Amino acid sequence: MARVRRPSPQTSAVLAALAEAGPEWSHGYDLCRALDLKAGTVYPILIRLTERGQVETTWETDPPRGRPARHLYRLSTAGAELARSLAAQAADRAPAPGATRLAPRTT
Repeated sequence: MARVRRPSPQTSAVLAALAEAGPEWSHGYDLCRALDLKAGTVYPILIRLTERGQVETTWETDPPRGRPARHLYRLSTAGAELARSLAAQAADRAPAPGATRLAPRTT
């Protein structure tokens, strides 16, 4: 039986950013900047999600002159479902508005 692992916070952030973009294509570099994550973190996540069928990828069709084409990314249907599921789980774990967290007793 395959072990189901919860995505890392970085993977969840990439999924959330792609979900926010909706059906629009995103550049990996833009995701790095928006999430304040390094390319060495974001691109392996995008590759892994693509291999799992959760992200679709294509090449830019009309890059500006003097610049090579870049990869574009967006969520697949399965990726969008995963992103919604993770967002719902995060909302369930969030503390209620106005709730205070008790500190451990030190004496």
